[in-house]
Amino acid sequence: MAGAAARPLSNGLLSIGQVLARLQDDFSDLSPSKLRFLEEQGLVTPERTKSGYRKFSQAHIERLRLILTLQRDHYLPLKVIAEVLDELDQGRDPIIPGAAPRSASSILAPKRVLSSDELCRSTGASVRFLGEAIAAGLLPAAEVFPHDAVAQLTALLRLAERGITPRHLRSLRVAAEREAELITHAVSTRGLKSGTPAGAEDALEFAGYLDTVRSGVLRRRVSGA
Repeated sequence: MAGAAARPLSNGLLSIGQVLARLQDDFSDLSPSKLRFLEEQGLVTPERTKSGYRKFSQAHIERLRLILTLQRDHYLPLKVIAEVLDELDQGRDPIIPGAAPRSASSILAPKRVLSSDELCRSTGASVRFLGEAIAAGLLPAAEVFPHDAVAQLTALLRLAERGITPRHLRSLRVAAEREAELITHAVSTRGLKSGTPAGAEDALEFAGYLDTVRSGVLRRRVSGA
């Protein structure tokens, strides 16, 4: 669905919203602000229109996919990721630091889904803990899980070690459902006003903005600012 909605422009380039539609199924925490941050760090350099809007090519998409995978699955800092990208830009295929022998190009191989047993083995979670996460609505009730469920379940385990269990986080699901309703209404209203049908990329762009606002509020409350 996302791929169909993220139809490229006539010149083959994608907007930020379309990039989100392409990548957010695999990287749920991706937002417009994160894309801009990666650009500021010099890791990706999108093209610019005369009006200053960012436009991304397919090469940019694959570069972003590699950056985000190295962050999520290999926990590499941006400085090391920049070194890996520099190696690639020079025509080499670097081995990922700190990982079993695996080249950067192999990172971009098509993802596979995980069974519940594979997900538990990958994270060290028990089947019971996975069930608690599913019961709380924090992971889908499914026979197979997308790869980003590894990062989600790992985060839930780290929280549980600090006394915040999945049942304490049911409110996250409720809040997410309310935000989804808000986004659906906003996108629909925007589409009616503009006279153009609302696409999935519009909803994902709205979600990215909400995520940025939510994260800022949470960090300020935690830091006491």
